[in-house]
Amino acid sequence: MNAVRVLLAEDGCAMGRQLRGLLSQQFQVIGLVQDGASLVQAAQSMLPDVVVTDIAMPEMNGLEAARRLRLQRPVLGVVFITVHAEPQMVSQAMALGACSYVLKSDAGDDLLPAVAAALKGESFVSRSLRGLRKG
Repeated sequence: MNAVRVLLAEDGCAMGRQLRGLLSQQFQVIGLVQDGASLVQAAQSMLPDVVVTDIAMPEMNGLEAARRLRLQRPVLGVVFITVHAEPQMVSQAMALGACSYVLKSDAGDDLLPAVAAALKGESFVSRSLRGLRKG
């Protein structure tokens, strides 16, 4: 069985290292980029199974990067990892084709199951947001 290939986009160095370590427990992290434009470019050449991306990043935000990635590869799993807990942000991310939406504060419990859900084409939202999401 081939290892699941995950591409990570996070502009914070310390957070990027933490998330990479967490993801590496179950998945093969094939790269870590720090902005949305680099994410789109890296995904074209590295062909990940799933991308895990922050929303607020330089160059191009994660929402726009996800929109572009889903146009190129509609079956690509997209997981957002963010501090944005607003219901409208969750709805916007999911409308752009994200499979999962995880708060950074919930990453320890929710990130690995969120990636697993994305691989199956299923939705996953952080436990602390489940009562907030509308639509």
